[in-house]
Amino acid sequence: MTRTATSQSFAAPPLGDARIVSADDFVFAPLPGGRTAVATPVSPAAGSTHVTLHVVRIASGESFSPDSSVEEENTAVVFEGRGSATVGSRSHRIERAHAVYAPTGQALSLTADTEGLTVYVWRTPLTAGRQPGTDPEPFSTLWDETTQLRGFGGTGQMAPDSDRATMNFVFWPGNGSSQLCLHCGIQQPGQTFNVHLHPDSDEAFIAFEGVGQMYLRDRWIDVAPGDVLYAAPGVLHGARNPHTGPEAQRFVTCGGPSPYDPALYSAAGLSSEVR
Repeated sequence: MTRTATSQSFAAPPLGDARIVSADDFVFAPLPGGRTAVATPVSPAAGSTHVTLHVVRIASGESFSPDSSVEEENTAVVFEGRGSATVGSRSHRIERAHAVYAPTGQALSLTADTEGLTVYVWRTPLTAGRQPGTDPEPFSTLWDETTQLRGFGGTGQMAPDSDRATMNFVFWPGNGSSQLCLHCGIQQPGQTFNVHLHPDSDEAFIAFEGVGQMYLRDRWIDVAPGDVLYAAPGVLHGARNPHTGPEAQRFVTCGGPSPYDPALYSAAGLSSEVR
């Protein structure tokens, strides 16, 4: 049986213009008639401008679909477990670090295998004047290195760190994403994805792997896997891995601004025209 959730279904504490939400503080509400449960740490109901972020625990053998009555794009990242994803008429096996993009007008369904699935799902409506891509790519992984941003120095509000992280563009205008984007920051030990802002975009991203720090407003904050950052337009944010030495591991983040920010693609020498 498929369980659905609307963008406004689950209340969360007010975000104000920025907040880091610990995974330990997520409040999960069961969907009717099953064992699947949803937390919504970021949503317009809690104060975001454009984006909703669901955290969905899909029970073994059950399926989840975002509310199809709302015209929104959907992007999903598998945090734990295995299963399958369907976008329109196309299906694909999914597991940890796999990503799924469903453009406006195409239904998204996620189904868990016996061990269940935990999935982060970003949602946003198209802004005026934007149209779905002509040939969007529905399936990828966070480790897709096809298109990258290297050496990003931030947007000028803070002095940049010289040891700079690499960002994978997983879903972006170049492969058909017209509003949402999904980027994956790979912060190796000692590296920083430099502090920046988006003048017209919400930012919602998560700590996916390892322990590190996220910058928000005016300070660095320790985070752990599953934690969520939300920054309204104009709010400074970034990510870094302050750990070094033989025991240090990479720190991985994923998410992105909504609507997508052309400045990031310009910094990578890429067009932001939707394919």
